[in-house]
Amino acid sequence: MTRLWSVQLRLGAAAAEAAEAVLEPFAIATSRYEVAGGRLWEVEALIKGAPARRAIRAALAPFGAPSFALVPSKDWLAESRKALPPVAAGRFYLRGSHVKGPTPRGKLALLVDAGVAFGTGRHETTKGCLILLDRLARAGRRFHRILDLGCGSGVLALAAARLWPGLVLGVDNDPAAVRVARENAALNGLADRIRVIRSDGFAAAGLRRAAPFDLVMANILAGPLIRLAPGLARNLAPGGRAILSGLMTDQVSDVLAAYRRQGLVLEFDRHRDDWSVLLLRKPRTRT
Repeated sequence: MTRLWSVQLRLGAAAAEAAEAVLEPFAIATSRYEVAGGRLWEVEALIKGAPARRAIRAALAPFGAPSFALVPSKDWLAESRKALPPVAAGRFYLRGSHVKGPTPRGKLALLVDAGVAFGTGRHETTKGCLILLDRLARAGRRFHRILDLGCGSGVLALAAARLWPGLVLGVDNDPAAVRVARENAALNGLADRIRVIRSDGFAAAGLRRAAPFDLVMANILAGPLIRLAPGLARNLAPGGRAILSGLMTDQVSDVLAAYRRQGLVLEFDRHRDDWSVLLLRKPRTRT
């Protein structure tokens, strides 16, 4: 039986949120809560199997040294899910399968169980993307060929499929994420509308055949966003939009520079705390 490990450290409130985001790619579940009378926050990540200590310590170097502990045998994933309340973002209402009861009036339900894949919809970047998708739909935007690049558990793909008809393609380089995203699509009755494949960036032939896309969503990290700029621009249709997130406010200028070199223009940016969401447009080819 594979055992679980806990990684913990204590930080100030702003740093705690950033550290939790850094830990998410390593973990099956993360959490943070106030300690020391609200002066500090405890950040904890649950990791399946022996943790990659060197990589985790390197990732957390800006925040401090974490502690590692073997967790007593228990279904901690199920327990952590029980502690996650529903999330409202724009018209979207995200909940895990443990949350019972009706969807609030006027909300679009998204049933999301993250499992071992990144993405419960609770991070500021994901909520920012959901709010922007809702804003685009309310403004009358229509998209028919949609890509969720680095889809994780498929939150953004589910949201797009709730807003617009047509096929949504989700891609991730992690086979566990592909499996969980497919499960979530089926859980929401959207398996016929969302196709999920494994791809390292734009490498998969199935992704290239589905291009060009009139909407690309990429909620990943600043470094991969910069590396993927040429491929994203190449596979975005003229007049198409790209939603980019997973980046901190001090990384916006570098990410924007990479996409401006590919001819994309900024239409909108949203900042919340230390995180940013960008909406870019590919100009139509002149005739």
